[in-house]
Amino acid sequence: MGCIASKQAVSITPALDHHSGAFPDNLSGILASSGRSRAALHDLETTTILKNKNKNKNKNKKNKQKAYSSYGGSSELGESRKERNSNINCGDALSLRLGNLNKYVEGEQVAAGWPQWLSAVAGEAIQGWVPLRADSFEKLEKIGQGTYSNVFRAQELETGKIVALKKVRFDNFEPESVRFMAREIMILRRLDHPNIVKLEGLITSRLSCSIYLVFEYMEHDLAGLSSSPDIKFSESQVKCYMQQLLSGLEHCHSRGVMHRDIKGSNLLINNDGILKMADFGLANFVSTGRQQLTSRVVTLWYRPPELLLGSTDYGAAVDLWSVGCVFAELFLGKPLLQGRTEVNNLLNYSCSNST
Repeated sequence: MGCIASKQAVSITPALDHHSGAFPDNLSGILASSGRSRAALHDLETTTILKNKNKNKNKNKKNKQKAYSSYGGSSELGESRKERNSNINCGDALSLRLGNLNKYVEGEQVAAGWPQWLSAVAGEAIQGWVPLRADSFEKLEKIGQGTYSNVFRAQELETGKIVALKKVRFDNFEPESVRFMAREIMILRRLDHPNIVKLEGLITSRLSCSIYLVFEYMEHDLAGLSSSPDIKFSESQVKCYMQQLLSGLEHCHSRGVMHRDIKGSNLLINNDGILKMADFGLANFVSTGRQQLTSRVVTLWYRPPELLLGSTDYGAAVDLWSVGCVFAELFLGKPLLQGRTEVNNLLNYSCSNST
């Protein structure tokens, strides 16, 4: 008994790679060098401000009984004009030094081969990496297409390794478009789990207006296997896949990440029966409650009721609804809720719930 690994209905040993313990936060290590520099500058300027405050406080100790400063509040809690000027000067110096640091980091990234438009907007996403060369890979065939991307099966020429190349389409003259793409990269670099597809690098150049994400190659996806007339999942096989999906999802949520598009076509399977979550293009960090999120996420048939009703305040639970839909689909051999619109899907949910 085990997870089906191909459309020829070959059974293999279940790939129940149990995961325990915390993984290191790759992103924090990647950003450590620039983070320490920024922290050092902040500490230096904070010390200067405190010294100036103490000096001026002792000098003006006899004048503490003045009623109100020009900015409101008693003079004991307020600042003298000299103190305010001192703080403004220190703040300007801090901004100037941080700006110089940003320019220095950006210059380093451009020197490493990253295009300036990418470094200027998404410097944190590529920090510590060097771009891969396009001529190091040979495209073999197109294997997928999304709204903003195409996916190709390719071969690394030096090693012969098969990889998946995701070509992202965006307008590099629109900073918001670049930031959207950078968020996916940052999230993938933060995650490290055997049931989450691994981002191995990025392909771009100073002269290029496109970018490729390089992933490990997976032979199948769960939607393709479940829709095959030759395949009928057994109970043990469903358990095998669900265990891996929930393990990967638990890691995402423990890192504060919502996938927001769990469905069979985004769950990849290799010939060893290992399942990996993929396509984090709609993923985002869990909201702190102050940020409104869009409800236009999650493919319609896997979208939970709160999103169908337009909620902009939600959490990681939206992924669990999608997992439940995938779970039912594996048993039924077809999607559970196949509404054509949000209202239609809500009605389907109500009918299914009443029965």
